[in-house]
Amino acid sequence: MLGEEASGISSAVLVRFAGQIEEVHSLGVELAVVVGGGNIFRGGRPSSEGLDRVTGDHMGMLATLINSLAVQDTLERRGIATRVLSALDMRQVAEPFIRRRAIRHLEKGRVVILAAGTGNPYFTTDTAAALRALEVKAEILLKATNVDGVYSSDPALDPNAKFLKYVSYLEVLNQGLGVMDTTAVSLCMDNALPIMVFNVAHSGNIRRIVLGEEIGSLVSARGQDAQRTDG
Repeated sequence: MLGEEASGISSAVLVRFAGQIEEVHSLGVELAVVVGGGNIFRGGRPSSEGLDRVTGDHMGMLATLINSLAVQDTLERRGIATRVLSALDMRQVAEPFIRRRAIRHLEKGRVVILAAGTGNPYFTTDTAAALRALEVKAEILLKATNVDGVYSSDPALDPNAKFLKYVSYLEVLNQGLGVMDTTAVSLCMDNALPIMVFNVAHSGNIRRIVLGEEIGSLVSARGQDAQRTDG
């Protein structure tokens, strides 16, 4: 939710993101959204910055709830029914995460917004996204980023970085490609959940993926074999 501002929630980014969710929701697709909190506070900071790791992670979880409420408000002002489900118990502002309840909300056509990560320190939003995707039996995990997909190295630092349209879980792990944290990638690999890494800043990309267009990079067990088959 961070735009050009140094911190806080960017209204422009929030509106663009909500617009993309609205496009996909209008197609009748069931959507569960895991929201991070790095624009407000990023957990996992080293203790040298003056915070205990567990305390910092809990602060990061609370930041995700702030963002989740912002997304909920923006979507509901567009007429889209939503529910915020939190891994931390904060019933005044969000429902507790209960797997069957989340699935029921999805079946009723509501956009489910998942806050507070897994509710546990030492686990990232990436891992929370993988876990929740498996719990609600998602067909694919969409990893929204600010780059076009997976590269052989950081494209911001390496002008020779190669774009990888298809990549395997093991290649991501062994080569340290930085798609998601290793726990999240391993969880997806163990349960054959494909990951689509794409640039959310490009308007309409989520809709294009849902409609089957080749946007971003696909992380799966097949990796480069998918490239040869499709080619």
